[in-house]
Amino acid sequence: MSHFLTPVFEPGFFESTTVHVAALVGAAVALVAAAVGLFTVMRGQSFAGEALGDIGTTGGSGAFLIGVGPLWGFVAISIVAAAAMEMIGIQRPRGRDLATGIVLGAALGLAALFLYLDATYRNTTGATVTILFGSIFTIAGSTTPVIIVLSATALAIVAALYRPLLLSSVSTDLAAARGISVRLVGALYLLALAISVALASMTIGTILSTALLVGPAATALRLTRRPGAAMLAAAGIGIGATWLGIVLAYDSYDWPPVGHGWPVSFFVVTIVFVLYLLSGLPELWRTRRRRRVDRAIAGEPQLAGDG
Repeated sequence: MSHFLTPVFEPGFFESTTVHVAALVGAAVALVAAAVGLFTVMRGQSFAGEALGDIGTTGGSGAFLIGVGPLWGFVAISIVAAAAMEMIGIQRPRGRDLATGIVLGAALGLAALFLYLDATYRNTTGATVTILFGSIFTIAGSTTPVIIVLSATALAIVAALYRPLLLSSVSTDLAAARGISVRLVGALYLLALAISVALASMTIGTILSTALLVGPAATALRLTRRPGAAMLAAAGIGIGATWLGIVLAYDSYDWPPVGHGWPVSFFVVTIVFVLYLLSGLPELWRTRRRRRVDRAIAGEPQLAGDG
């Protein structure tokens, strides 16, 4: 069996502790991103997720500056930013972009300062790359329990709020008419979103975290409109993309430039993007088929491009 797997998995892949940690953390983060990302897409708050990821740059660079692990910086700044968005008015659809833009602008100004100080005062020249693009292979095993606890917390929030969150995502007016506290549900959802974005930032970086949050969920919703099935599909897509990205990144150490390797984030984002494009093919095929049927019923000639 090992003989057949050699062309795919480099020697030492399955024995590597680094790979074990990356695979476990990647799966946990992908599960959280699928659960939270589904509601992010349904609620039309992808920009908020993108903003929280970018804002995470402030927390990660600040953590490096004071000598703390970047995870704590990602989590802290994401929760603070989500609370600020809620206070400014993200619970109102018309106020979402305004609240997000205000908080994002302020945070990125601090991020620029912190990254500058990291490179000059602390002389941590690799901090910028680690923060922006992630480094799942450098996650310490001691950090894994913290990531698992945070993942479980976010999943517990989504599970506890599943029905009211689903209803408020479809119609806030209907949810309010049924006695649901839309603002409380929205605030708790933002907490889960903040945790999810922080965890995604640890794996594929702050500026790419939205790809793992939104990409699998958007792809799954193209395949099925049933929320439960879409969540399972998004989880499968996210975990599959992350694990395949880990395999390719591990193999890439033998690719040019030899001995350096390609980032996991590149592979994960590329795989998710390709799957999203492919998920649109069934609907495109059904649309073309309906057009052919309609033309046949109307007695119109078939066009060459509709064949």
